[in-house]
Amino acid sequence: MTRTGSNIRNPASAPRRVMMLVYDAAQVLDIAGPVQLLSSAINPATGAPAYEVELVSEERGPVSTTCGLVFRVERSIADVAPAEFASLDTFMVTGGEGSRAAMENEHLLAFVRNAAFSARRVVSICTGSVVLAAAGLLDRRRATTHWAYAPIMRKRFPNVVVEEDAIYVRDGKIWTSAGVTAGMDLALALIEEDLGREIALTLARHHVMYLMRPGGQSQFSAQLAAQRVEHPRLASLCTFIVENPAADLSVPALAARAAMSERSFARHFASETGFTPAQFVERARLDEACRRLANNGASLDAVSAEAGFGAAERMRRAFIRHLGVTPGRYRERFRTARRDLLPTSMESDADAHHYSSV
Repeated sequence: MTRTGSNIRNPASAPRRVMMLVYDAAQVLDIAGPVQLLSSAINPATGAPAYEVELVSEERGPVSTTCGLVFRVERSIADVAPAEFASLDTFMVTGGEGSRAAMENEHLLAFVRNAAFSARRVVSICTGSVVLAAAGLLDRRRATTHWAYAPIMRKRFPNVVVEEDAIYVRDGKIWTSAGVTAGMDLALALIEEDLGREIALTLARHHVMYLMRPGGQSQFSAQLAAQRVEHPRLASLCTFIVENPAADLSVPALAARAAMSERSFARHFASETGFTPAQFVERARLDEACRRLANNGASLDAVSAEAGFGAAERMRRAFIRHLGVTPGRYRERFRTARRDLLPTSMESDADAHHYSSV
């Protein structure tokens, strides 16, 4: 297999070889999600599978996952001949609780380095990024991981530029994704790069993935952050912010509602949530604006007011800062994805058969 940019994309080429390294205590969706999408991709020119996907682990046999399901892996890393790396298109590392042990396993890390050196593309899913970092592959590179692991990754690997808010990040030939379902977003992005947007959207549609999220999409949710807060008054306050984004959410107003001094409130709030009050409020308003843009046809001015931004320009700046798109483009992207997802009465039986075989 000739691994040049032009030949890799040749529709007449053989299926691209994809190898995923898995280990005990992996997250099942980190494996199953990307593998399912890649295995379902069909080369439009040949009608044959676009990818040949293989799982490998340190030892042959069963590999456990955190939910109790077990994968049976047919080949160990010792079974992979060095010459095989030359034909490897994409090398992937899964994520999960087992990544903590994997990042300390020099035998695995040596295999990761060798595979990554030859592969055209290197990918980590969720906390698989810490394995890449431990192997030295992310030094001076941008990368992301599950938001809960971002502080750990930043502290343990100071040479890595951690972008904890991104769904996925590409830096050169290395791609890293955020947690769990973000691995499926990344897989779709890989498919789009290789086979085009139409194929990626067809797969998203078939797998009932409502929206193909861009890499710059935020993995942060104010509502999820609110659920992690343990301090009773602050937990109640976070819920109030999420449910009332258009209210007066200034620091003085919030501190009064929490019955704290402004200084004490700001300190405790940041400690509990990991964000300043202003950052949390902006994210809550962003969440609300996204919901409104997706679900109704109100004007941007109306959405901005109802989400608590006030002037539409403030909302536009927040969207660009956190999502990398304008509110209008976000709405259009969502509607395009929804149109591509939902079947129409004009679809033929042949179309339905094609989707069932994707």
